[in-house]
Amino acid sequence: MYYYDSTYLLVIAGFLLTLAAQAWVKSAYNKYGKVMTQRGLPAAQVAQQILQENGNSAVTIAPVAGQLTDHYDPRSETLSLSEGVYNSPSVAALGIAAHEAGHAMQKKEGYGSLSLRSALVPVVNIGSTLGIPVVIAGLVFSLRPLVTIGIVLFALAVVFALVALPVEFNASRRAIRMLTAGGHITAQEEKGVRRVLSAAAMTYVAAAVGAALQLVRLLVLSRRRD
Repeated sequence: MYYYDSTYLLVIAGFLLTLAAQAWVKSAYNKYGKVMTQRGLPAAQVAQQILQENGNSAVTIAPVAGQLTDHYDPRSETLSLSEGVYNSPSVAALGIAAHEAGHAMQKKEGYGSLSLRSALVPVVNIGSTLGIPVVIAGLVFSLRPLVTIGIVLFALAVVFALVALPVEFNASRRAIRMLTAGGHITAQEEKGVRRVLSAAAMTYVAAAVGAALQLVRLLVLSRRRD
């Protein structure tokens, strides 16, 4: 029962923030997923066009199962678009596809924050999985070094979440710039794209805040045990 004290409110706050951000992005996606662009080209084709217009022909665009599972893999140079985005000519679909294309341009241009985030992935996978269990084990057995190791491991996950913020914001700015420069969207459609990408960005902000709150909780618990 020791771990279910007032500090758990920090975890609840982070969880609620994450739910709110997810609800916002789904709402924006559902709204602008019904608004078709004037050009009527599918998102996958537009993503390919804006990449070629910006001198990037190394990226493979492929469909992936699921909803809002869109992502770019810098290792294989693959831009994966979800089922509802790949063939859709909607404002939401173009915004999402262009955002992932923005990541591809980051890779091509050697954007530092993307390189840092990619380098952190293996370490963060370990930290996010083992951090909290190691802290709890250290508290239970009164092993201060174990608590410290667990906190350091989890802190890496927080660093990763913070590094992700400039990467995502930059990709969205690139997306809007490429779409407008190439004449792929109208001024009115641009407003919709901005709203979709702003909502998506908040999920990363929520993740960073949630991770930071969890880290604060671990620090408070470790000091109480001291």
